[in-house]
Amino acid sequence: MADSILIVDDEKNMRFVVRRALSGAGHDVREAASGEEALESIGNEAPDLVILDQRMPGMGGLAALGEIKKGQPELPVIMLTAHGNVESAVQAMKAGATDYLTKPFDVEELKLTVAKALNVTKLVREVDYLRGELDRNYDPSGIIGESTLMKEILDTVSRVAASDASVMIYGESGTGKELIARALHTQSVRKNKPFIQLSCAALPETLLESELFGYEKGAFTGAADSKPGRFELADTGTLFLDEIGDISLTVQVKLLRVLEQMSFERLGSSKTLNVDVRLIGATNRDLPAMIKTGEFREDLFYRLNVIPINLPPLRERRGDIKLLAAHFLKRFAPGKELSTESFRLLEDYHWPGNVRELQNTIERATILSQGDIIGPDDLPAEITRGVSLSGDTIRLPAEGVALEKVERELIAQALKRTGGNRTKAAELLGISRHTLLYRIEKYGINGSA
Repeated sequence: MADSILIVDDEKNMRFVVRRALSGAGHDVREAASGEEALESIGNEAPDLVILDQRMPGMGGLAALGEIKKGQPELPVIMLTAHGNVESAVQAMKAGATDYLTKPFDVEELKLTVAKALNVTKLVREVDYLRGELDRNYDPSGIIGESTLMKEILDTVSRVAASDASVMIYGESGTGKELIARALHTQSVRKNKPFIQLSCAALPETLLESELFGYEKGAFTGAADSKPGRFELADTGTLFLDEIGDISLTVQVKLLRVLEQMSFERLGSSKTLNVDVRLIGATNRDLPAMIKTGEFREDLFYRLNVIPINLPPLRERRGDIKLLAAHFLKRFAPGKELSTESFRLLEDYHWPGNVRELQNTIERATILSQGDIIGPDDLPAEITRGVSLSGDTIRLPAEGVALEKVERELIAQALKRTGGNRTKAAELLGISRHTLLYRIEKYGINGSA
């Protein structure tokens, strides 16, 4: 079934151009010449997407956008703005527009923007469905866990969500730091405002600055137009900075200033912008240790670390493994079940990739299994044949395993857990540092510190 699109513009020629382009791409396109006419059309039969001109006689685009969002908050709207009028585009995005295009625009750009908006809407609907399932079956926050550790964390989230204080979430990769950040946002008074996120580890310093603070046209080579930054887009809402421990000292200084003054300038501009943003950071790194080595500013740490939340790795909340596995199984293959032995193997495994690895394991098992019961043969080899810790015991696979392999694996895990600190790894293993160094050299294990 073709997606239904409503184009709202008082210019007949513009409606014709858009209709011809999108009809040719297989969409069902309707027209409206004013904001009032658009609201009437949407009231009779809501389209899948609205393309809305900002400047129209009578009810303007922003006013129409506000009315659309009141009645159909999930309906995606692409705003058409005059060339170079970035401020109005930002205003439209804050009011709930999905995206915007500046006139004149390229037809291919129009098609790509429409396709992206429709895809995002479909994903949002899927996420909303999954969240609904979680709400019916698990904790209202969407976070699954009945262990004492998780209950304490969820209690902390519910108590601090209403505050505007900065929160730092610590945890290994795959432990669910983003879920905690979203839970803090959705339980706060800002829940109906923007939730903007950015992974700091994936960007070089110069690009990270432009993503955080935005830039003006001509600020640097390639800046063909102005662009708002994440702080600007998150105004009145929440900004989640993942892997915040990876940002450079230069960006740390600028970030500290924003947190202290809630103001900044876009790159290439002298105009100061004021924002109201609740900041949530996350990292898998040891920030206090980085302060000692001069890699992280102490004043920024105290500004960020007002409320710390430490997420435990999955191996420290084994009581939740069965519950999580059942949840992922219901998501990927509702008709299938895990055998008793498969559940035992999952609970015994050490899960270096945490909840994310468990999710991927269940998805893989549902695809590979032939029947309704997922047995050990459907699980990855490292789970069924590896050595793993469960409480104070070590499970030995039936076919046996070389002792050197076990020793090498335990040393590698100890180094990983201590961030490569050999002295701490030796203490963790209950051996001397000299003995550890000998075995690292013997097995050719990569380690540092």
